[in-house]
Amino acid sequence: MFFINGIPFTFDDIPLIMQHDPYVQCEANDNYSYTTDDMYRWSNYLIDEECHPLLFELELANPEEMPKD
Repeated sequence: MFFINGIPFTFDDIPLIMQHDPYVQCEANDNYSYTTDDMYRWSNYLIDEECHPLLFELELANPEEMPKD
């Protein structure tokens, strides 16, 4: 997941082999699960505020953490 000020805006799929890694599964179980509806609502909020980093140019503290694609 990628966040801006604590608000999720996109995510990366992990490779199938990593999905079966016990550490990855434990980490996933300890964190909140976002639904597609959650992502839709949060993305719309960021778009309405013109703060969605994939659609609007923003000054970010850590631009190297942005997804490449």
